[in-house]
Amino acid sequence: MARLFGTDGVRGVANVELTAELALGLAAAAAEVLGDRDRLPDGTDGATGRPVAVVGRDPRASGEFLEAAVVAGLAGRGVDVIRPGVLPTPAVAHLTDALDADFGVMLSASHNPMPDNGIKFFARGGRKLPDALEDRIEERYRGLTDGTHRDLPVGAGVGRVVERTEVAERYLDHLASALPHRLDGLTIVLDAAHGAASTIAPAAFERAGARVVTIGAEPDGLNINDGCGSTHLAPLSAAVLEHDADLGIALDGDADRCLAVDAAGEEVDGDRILAVLAVAMREAGTLRGNTVVATVMSNLGFKLAMEREGIELRQTAVGDRYVLEEMTAGGFTLGGEQSGHVIALDHATTGDGTLTGLLLAARVAATGRSLADLAGVMTRLPQVLVNVRGVDKARVGESAGLAAAVAAAERELGSDGRVLLRSSGTEPLVRVMVEAPDAGQARRLADELAEVARVELTPGAAAHGSVNGSVRAG
Repeated sequence: MARLFGTDGVRGVANVELTAELALGLAAAAAEVLGDRDRLPDGTDGATGRPVAVVGRDPRASGEFLEAAVVAGLAGRGVDVIRPGVLPTPAVAHLTDALDADFGVMLSASHNPMPDNGIKFFARGGRKLPDALEDRIEERYRGLTDGTHRDLPVGAGVGRVVERTEVAERYLDHLASALPHRLDGLTIVLDAAHGAASTIAPAAFERAGARVVTIGAEPDGLNINDGCGSTHLAPLSAAVLEHDADLGIALDGDADRCLAVDAAGEEVDGDRILAVLAVAMREAGTLRGNTVVATVMSNLGFKLAMEREGIELRQTAVGDRYVLEEMTAGGFTLGGEQSGHVIALDHATTGDGTLTGLLLAARVAATGRSLADLAGVMTRLPQVLVNVRGVDKARVGESAGLAAAVAAAERELGSDGRVLLRSSGTEPLVRVMVEAPDAGQARRLADELAEVARVELTPGAAAHGSVNGSVRAG
């Protein structure tokens, strides 16, 4: 049976794959696993009283019924629920810690289109769950659906549900406390993707002293990520030029990622943001271990830039959870992904797009240099990413024909480029990525490999042996 949890919680089309029944069952299972204070090795042994969970959501229409199902599943298992309303994912993570909750739940599909939704869980302290805890929740969920039930609480034993929208102020205070330099004098265009940060992100930048022009901040439940935000930068670029702004910040639907554009409207991706912040933190003495953590999808130019700056780079599988695991294990303070997930571990337990944007703008304000100048620390090699849909992504590591095609491309590129194939952890597709000194060469090789993948990974086609280490599944 396929695993319910992907690289970022449980995700699918709302009311098709992600139903109210599934949400209720997962919440009930999570209540028994994450709310069991006698079994979790998190310092809560012997604690008294009912467990507490923070439950937030982004503004998707489906989040309304899914949140109701999650709250019912939790309260029905004796968990008290705090509902702060529509808030970014990193705000729910922060509040899980700040309110001393046993765990947190976020309803969001992040940057995915509006019909999708997802359920993310946070352990005590606001940290994403390790695989072992997700497996325990899934095992318990299967048990519940098979008809195995514990004695359920009744009367005064059921969980209570309270709305606490005022706790958003605590998150704003937290963002302000993390800012190393005020933003007075900067004009910033902010695209909130009609998402969870539509109110809170503009407030955070205004409190920091910036003149803020806001777009994409009128969520109606249906327009999240629709032609705006970090997945569609054209409106932000146009607005930056129109308002003669110093820079633009683009968030995604749940505001856990951030991309930027400079004053000329040119994109500054997650690799460049990470490079700018790494140099800033090294100068400030806060880059612990003189190390930054990134994934294998980071541009080769990022690796070369860090080498020139004398900063060590650790690379992980794709997914901010794996970045966080490496950061935690090594005691490092900065990590992230090209997609814009940036984790500043001194201030957050997960990627926080609003915080990332504030830190980036603070670097511009503190140095008096333009974002384009700061981002010039890194020269981005041409990189082509092709999403191959309609294939069996689980077999990306089983096709000898695909492995042979990858090996041939790698021989052509030599040490000047690289190839990466991986199955998406959140969508039904395989990603083909090629970097090369020449954009035309990168495009040609990526298209050729994508075509091989379509043929070799056609659903129902027989596997053709095993592959070598050239193909990495993440």
